[in-house]
This record gives sequence, C-alpha cells and structure tokens, in this order.
Amino acid sequence: MNNKRYVARSTAIAARVLGDETMVMSATNSTLFTLDEVATVIWESADGATPLEEIVANKICTQYDITPEVALKDAEGLVEQLAEHGLMLLSDKPIAQSAAATGGTK
Repeated sequence: MNNKRYVARSTAIAARVLGDETMVMSATNSTLFTLDEVATVIWESADGATPLEEIVANKICTQYDITPEVALKDAEGLVEQLAEHGLMLLSDKPIAQSAAATGGTK
C-alpha cells in the first residue's frame, strides 16, 4: 500500500518571501496567509514530485530539533489547511506541473 502524499503549490496564488516567512495570497478570493519559517521550507519544497514524508525527513528534521513523527503530523496538518484554501494540491501520486497549473490533483 502506498501511503505517500505528494504536495505542490497551486499556481492560482501570489507569493513573496520576506525574511524567513512567506506571504501567500489566494488569487480566487485575495485571502492572505503568512507562513512561518518551517512552513516556508515545506512550501518551497512542494514540487509535486517529492513526497511530504521525504521533505519532512530531509529538510525539516535536519534543520530543526523535532522528531519525524511529530514533524510529519504537523506538516500534514499544514498542507491540508493550505489545500482547503486552494493554495496547495495534494495527491497520492506525483503531481505533474500541468496539473498544478489547472488545479487538478489526481
């Protein structure tokens, strides 16, 4: 069974990195989100081809003092929240860039 979860940034957004944080605005309703330092690492790594678990293990756990289990749980909560607002796409398969552009996830 494949438990991998792939994440990609939606293209229907505007984003700007400010220091260690990222400001993201939804193009659909102009809602503004501020991503903290850790969320910014996940955001920047969300390429659609790298599983979330790998992003957490290779980027979050190596930079921050956190266990992989806790970090993955927190990361899953973050990407689910961003997906609810249309800022991120989630899939159990790699996400092609064309799917990210159209908003498709499977």
